[in-house]
Amino acid sequence: MPDAYRRAGGVASPGGAVAWIKARWQSRGVANPDPACAMAHGDLPAPDEQRTLVAVFASPVARYLLHFGRDLGYRTVLLEPDPAAATDADRAHADVIEADPKSATLDDRTDVVVTDHDRAELGECLAQVLLTPVRWVGVMGALRHSAPHIAALRALGVSDTDIARVHRPIGLNIGSRTPPEIALATLAGLIADRTGRPGGFTFDNRRRTQPTAKVTS
Repeated sequence: MPDAYRRAGGVASPGGAVAWIKARWQSRGVANPDPACAMAHGDLPAPDEQRTLVAVFASPVARYLLHFGRDLGYRTVLLEPDPAAATDADRAHADVIEADPKSATLDDRTDVVVTDHDRAELGECLAQVLLTPVRWVGVMGALRHSAPHIAALRALGVSDTDIARVHRPIGLNIGSRTPPEIALATLAGLIADRTGRPGGFTFDNRRRTQPTAKVTS
């Protein structure tokens, strides 16, 4: 239910919330509220899509990914093979910490971001992730640097078709340099990819998917 509806003492029922939303917007002179506007104003809750964000390896970027990702509605998971590497700050932002990809719930609503391409466990972790139907997987790293995940995966017998599922670089090209900027660019790229948008400042009405949340009677 919308937060404003709860604060107003509304009954937690879909029908009551819809009626309240319509009355609230009609009081502003809007007869037929646009679902996108209602959601942007906090009057319409985002659809509960039960998405999962997995940050692989504890790092400053991983910490910001999980921090921002939770606000975006993700279930946040830190995948860290070395238990000693996870700090209290990492634990504060992760709903779950797993040491093995096999222990994590990785499905077609899961986005996986590898935040350190220099770790010795890179190939093994990615190979396990690629055995699952995750929606998206990427490895952080600038194009001017080598792509060590390719050789690591080939050494483990992973096919070129599966290796091609791994995105690199990750995120929108906004010139990000700091950990929070990189996390922000990455999450923006994931949203754009999921909603069929190109990113950037050019807007049009074309999209591959339609909104799932509507105000109906």
